[in-house]
Amino acid sequence: MSQRKYFGTDGIRGKVGQSAINPEFVTKLGWAAGKVLSGRGTNKVLIGKDTRISGYMLESALEAGLSAAGINVALLGPMPTPAIAYLTKTFRSEAGIVISASHNPYYDNGIKFFSADGYKLADDIELAIEAQMDQPMECVASDKLGKAIRVADAAGRYIEFCKGTFPSDLSLKGLKIVVDCAHGATYHIAPNVLRELGADVIELGTEPDGLNINDNVGATSMQAITQKVLEEKADLGFALDGDGDRIMMVDHKGNLVDGDEIVYIIARDALSSGRLNGGGVVGTLMSNLGLEVALAQLAIPFARSKVGDRYVMELLNEKGWNIGGESSGHVLNLAVSSTGDGIVSGLQVLTSMLRAGLNLYELRQGMEKFPQTLINVRYGETVVSTDHGDIQKAVLAAEQDMGEDGRVLLRKSGTEPLIRVMVEATDEGLAQKWAEHIAESVRKVSAQ
Repeated sequence: MSQRKYFGTDGIRGKVGQSAINPEFVTKLGWAAGKVLSGRGTNKVLIGKDTRISGYMLESALEAGLSAAGINVALLGPMPTPAIAYLTKTFRSEAGIVISASHNPYYDNGIKFFSADGYKLADDIELAIEAQMDQPMECVASDKLGKAIRVADAAGRYIEFCKGTFPSDLSLKGLKIVVDCAHGATYHIAPNVLRELGADVIELGTEPDGLNINDNVGATSMQAITQKVLEEKADLGFALDGDGDRIMMVDHKGNLVDGDEIVYIIARDALSSGRLNGGGVVGTLMSNLGLEVALAQLAIPFARSKVGDRYVMELLNEKGWNIGGESSGHVLNLAVSSTGDGIVSGLQVLTSMLRAGLNLYELRQGMEKFPQTLINVRYGETVVSTDHGDIQKAVLAAEQDMGEDGRVLLRKSGTEPLIRVMVEATDEGLAQKWAEHIAESVRKVSAQ
């Protein structure tokens, strides 16, 4: 594959006003994408965004670039990433564009694309867009310019899609659910979905102001929802991230239920209801060893991909399986949705609860997580290699000490200047000790 200049594993992302996330670049990106996509069919592209203040600027820039290439634009406004994937397909559009930096702070933003079938854009199309970026930008004739419309009922369409993934013979009546939308793109979606299915809903993170997205709320900051679930004596809590493609949950006792446990619950329910059809589950190198052990006890095959929902998707397609995910809350069930969908994944867990007649605390008991310590080490302008001799020496010492009772994983973040140090062991103290030791070696190397 050719070397990528702009696209990472999850689109193009960075700090607003720097690098690629500025009006000039994004206008050119819209134009380049329009040139590559033009003439493929409907000549229409959808644009959705999360609630960051920079979304207004970047939406306008993309719209201008696409119009200059002769592409018609449908503006969805603030919508979850999986909603844009779904609507791209139902509108028979050439592509869908998401303006979001997911779980990152408000001062970051990003651009990612979905293809006409609701999946992430193919590598060859991304590379073609990058190649087009090197060409001078030329506007089509005035009578060929693209038009733009706003889709007024986008939220309602997606709410109905989400409800349609929940069995019609079941109801959430009698369940008190706390839902935390991270002041992000699900703020006007998730509470309505749950209410319309009968739940008593308590809202958190549903008052976006452009600056508070993911600010001590949402799937990456679980303290607020845990406290609320206990205060309200709720049955459970849903925490979504800024763009709604990941979910973390809290049971009525205040215990965190992460992506690995959610994947396990969904897979076990699919097996018991005959919907697994001999398939297996894809996790990542970061997935807890407890997930692998629990699935083995059910005779469900398990495979690990590289970290990133893109790679989970690739391995699912390669094996012909449907269910996979990451501990961070990206959960995929391709039998239901073409991409990770926090709301839909939560509804699948609720379905399993109701079918089994169990609460979330009881439902999660089939999987015992191994103690796992994750430390993120930020580096500066000098990129740190995980292959550095001093870092590898620390890793080797950990592996020799733990033997078969633990494992070490180092990886670079694809979206931030971070080295992620993960140590998993049968003993929590051992995992913490060696994670801190390796993280300190990374810090020393980054300071050199």
